Amino acid sequence: MTGRAEAREHRAVVVGGGLAGITAALRLAEAGRRVTLLEARPRLGGLAFSFQRGELAVDNGQHVFLRCCTAYRGLVERLGAGGEVEIQPRLDVPVLSVHGARRRLGRLRRAALPVPLHLAASLATYPHLTALDRLRVVRGALALQRLELTDPALDGRSFGSWLRAHGQNARTIAALWDLVGVATLNARADQVSLALAAMVFKTGLLSDPGASDIGIAGVPLGTVHHDAALRALAAADVEVRLRSKVVELKSVPTEQGPQHALRLEGGELLTADTVVLAGAQDAAAALLPADALDERHRPAELGYAPILNVHVVYDRTVLRRPFFAALDSPVQWVFDRTAHSGLARSRPGAQYLALSQSAVQDEIDLPVAALRERYLPELARLLPAAAGAEVLDFFVTRERTATFDPAPGTAALRPPAATRVPGLLLAGSWTATGWPATMESAVRSGHAAADAALAAAGARVPVDRGDGRWPR
Repeated sequence: MTGRAEAREHRAVVVGGGLAGITAALRLAEAGRRVTLLEARPRLGGLAFSFQRGELAVDNGQHVFLRCCTAYRGLVERLGAGGEVEIQPRLDVPVLSVHGARRRLGRLRRAALPVPLHLAASLATYPHLTALDRLRVVRGALALQRLELTDPALDGRSFGSWLRAHGQNARTIAALWDLVGVATLNARADQVSLALAAMVFKTGLLSDPGASDIGIAGVPLGTVHHDAALRALAAADVEVRLRSKVVELKSVPTEQGPQHALRLEGGELLTADTVVLAGAQDAAAALLPADALDERHRPAELGYAPILNVHVVYDRTVLRRPFFAALDSPVQWVFDRTAHSGLARSRPGAQYLALSQSAVQDEIDLPVAALRERYLPELARLLPAAAGAEVLDFFVTRERTATFDPAPGTAALRPPAATRVPGLLLAGSWTATGWPATMESAVRSGHAAADAALAAAGARVPVDRGDGRWPR
């Protein structure tokens, strides 16, 4: 008991209540630190949250994960919310294209075969590509498998230029590579680092047959990322303070080691032995001491890529599948959110669809009226039942800073968890996790920050915290 009491005197402050901050706070608390989690907003969850619109529970965006996202899945289990998420038994993505009266529905799905044969049958019958284009995709996939993800040269090249150099054309890029890549990387092939794209495709599609099976929360995201997180943090004795914005950070050397002072917006001053900055990249950069990072690591220069979400409530059912992806259309991915939002209880027979639109720099600031004019006719074209349905509600959510910009050269700008200042750590999907800006990357960064903090104190830490398991 004495040893644990002494360990608890070590105070840690985590700044930011997103998935990275929640993960770091839980890990530090489990290691015996006295942890305070500060979040400027009135809720936890970062950029994966929910809000109420009348009787409708709305996710700010359609956040999905894959079976290979073991760190995120481990966090969900740690929060006691494993039963609130669903993963496909096998990857199955309906892909719809409409040209006049001609409708083509293809499917990207896997069979119970080893990689890469698990996708062979699906590709062989994929109607959105010609036979020659399917062979081109096979050629590209085989070349992708040969890439070494640790090669630093990959980050300096765009995925699009690499694809064209390996036999891909505009149709294969649009109908397959960008279909997947835009949703996972939030950028089109010509605007994304080959290193990040190769990581996504090799890990998600070419590593294990089940790696790409899609997971979706069966409840509003706030139920998992706020409600369940609050309970887990309380059980770990983490003090959670919402609406608490840090405006200044100073680190002072002492005989007992560095002490960090954090000033809150209202003037309150907190001190800590360990500080984890787990907020957005620009917010962390604004608080960091000038010499805290290596010169090549410049998070403030990463830039942002936006995501637009279009929400439509119809008076009747217009879509009879959980989701689909669209080709040859401004619509990208459409999800049925009726059950998750509570609409089925409040308005039986109505349906709520959410459109997830990535890499939309040219649309993110359009007025709602312009977006309505753009997307409602397009939904009616893709879904004939929507043409005769009444629109009960139409609204949009905009995340202008949804992800860091994954452009070529990104890797050099992303800092590691440990800074040059002892006891000052970084976490966030924008740090050097090797993953794009996903929920998985955020959780992995929280583990990395906790590992670095504990290792600096002489504690033994796991080699990898992306395995979905937590210490007992």
